[in-house]
Amino acid sequence: MEKYTLSVLVENNAGVLSRVVGLFTRRGFNIHSLSVGTTVDEHISRITIEVKGDVYMVEQVSKQLSKIMQVIKIKTLKESEMVKRGLVLVKIKTNPKNRGEIIEVANVFRANIIDISPSTLTAEVTGSGNKIDAFIKMVEGYGIEEISRTGMTALERGANTLKLDK
Repeated sequence: MEKYTLSVLVENNAGVLSRVVGLFTRRGFNIHSLSVGTTVDEHISRITIEVKGDVYMVEQVSKQLSKIMQVIKIKTLKESEMVKRGLVLVKIKTNPKNRGEIIEVANVFRANIIDISPSTLTAEVTGSGNKIDAFIKMVEGYGIEEISRTGMTALERGANTLKLDK
């Protein structure tokens, strides 16, 4: 099974996300990652969906999505033609003896330390899924108190855009 990234422009109305996600649920397809936000036009949102499956499944989902009235445009993004990033906040157990080590690991990953307490340190890491996974693996040994991870978000590289037909 391959991972596919769908970029979906939709009307920014209540219930649209529910309809889109419901379509995946009804078809028995699992969403690996989901990210939603408004675009330059506040009336339009971009939904970035990562799914694992095959070409046939992605084609079927795209056809079904295009039948939802509030869906404006859909594009399956190619790995080589997109920029894709995620974000994770990791609260790591710490003490005065290992705090410096954890900060060094964070620096290697260009993580931002956004909170420090006597017993924890919270780091923010952005990047590819592999980078985020590698950071988490590196700090697991210290003890992870909490993790909050976003879905991946993506745009096409260069001048390629998912433009609205006018």
